[in-house]
Amino acid sequence: MPTQADALDPVLGSSKAILFDFDGPICDVFRGLPASGIAEELADLLAVLAPGLERRARATDDPMEVHRISQEGGSTVLAAVEAALTAAEVRAVKVAGGPTEGCVQALHAARDTGRRVAVVSNNSSDCVREYVTLHGLEEVVDEIIGRPSLQPDLMKPSPHPLLTAASALGVAPGLTVLVGDSVTDVEAAHAAGARSIGYANKASKEVSLVDAGADVVVLGMQEIADSLNSG
Repeated sequence: MPTQADALDPVLGSSKAILFDFDGPICDVFRGLPASGIAEELADLLAVLAPGLERRARATDDPMEVHRISQEGGSTVLAAVEAALTAAEVRAVKVAGGPTEGCVQALHAARDTGRRVAVVSNNSSDCVREYVTLHGLEEVVDEIIGRPSLQPDLMKPSPHPLLTAASALGVAPGLTVLVGDSVTDVEAAHAAGARSIGYANKASKEVSLVDAGADVVVLGMQEIADSLNSG
């Protein structure tokens, strides 16, 4: 399985911009405020606003999935759930702790080697911006592309966030690389015509990221920093 530096070098070598997924590569968003609790909060809200969706909302512990379900209740319900999700995410990142090991080094290495940097996330831009500011990362992040407002269908695996980031950075999508820890990140990169680096922060993810077609899989963010710095 390609996890070694010689597999990373060609992927990163042709890049003009590196796009980092937020939850995983940069931080563990729900480390201090578990995602399951937030999903339950959103399900409670749906129980009031759209009772017909409650059962499905209770069946998942993923806040993003509850958000997707909420759009079936109409624009008012979707807006209420999205606002509650955003507020919860901002609370969560305040207690999420420090950045993922090796992440800060990777961000700096990307900038130090002349690449543009964006955070591309299904989390809200508000929560990403809160975290970036809290941890003094503003100088190494050029753009933050968060969850499209009131358009859950445009979240990854849609290519929309990656194409938006590439446009904002002034870089062709094919010259960007997305670092992400989920299959949907790899799918979004494929759809956008970008390269992808799978970050297997759990042993179970390594095979799924390879099977999804990631160009290379790393087991730690420091591997990305080291490859950039040696290039």
